[in-house]
Amino acid sequence: MAEYKPRLIKKYNEEAAPHLQKKFGYKNIHQIPRLEKISINAGVGEAIQDSKVLDSVVSDLALVTGQKPVITKAKKSISNFKLRQGMKIGAKVTLRREKMWEFLDRFISVSVPRIRDFRGYSDKAFDGRGNYSLGVKEQIIFPEINVDKIDKIRGMDITFVTSANTDEEAYELLLSLGFPFKKQQQ
Repeated sequence: MAEYKPRLIKKYNEEAAPHLQKKFGYKNIHQIPRLEKISINAGVGEAIQDSKVLDSVVSDLALVTGQKPVITKAKKSISNFKLRQGMKIGAKVTLRREKMWEFLDRFISVSVPRIRDFRGYSDKAFDGRGNYSLGVKEQIIFPEINVDKIDKIRGMDITFVTSANTDEEAYELLLSLGFPFKKQQQ
């Protein structure tokens, strides 16, 4: 029996990589940009007053990613926000390998179509080094989350880290994997 491989790995190997190699003229297959990791971060400001809020965010992130989140703590004290150094204020998950490809596949094909009034993600959110970040306004777009059990709608930040050297290469990589960018006006 063959070993299971996520659908997008196959798409990357058979379609995206050859397309990128041809378009940018890479001589070596190791020059072809690839997705390295996806990091998902949820900051929870209300966790200062109520620590139970953080538990629900951690459980939501664990459901969505299939991996246990790491709780993030404040790096320094800010008196205006009643924040002290070391307080728990968020959660994050870093996905790699199969889990990363599975999450990306579910995100593109299941979660994004559930966003209301969605017209595509902006192609301007690259950081100059080939990494793409986006914000999700509500966690209920993920089918794993039971809408009846959530206490409050919260968002999260998702960053796609690639090995691309330029934003153009990273854009082409994500586009060839089926990422829903806004259509360009001609």
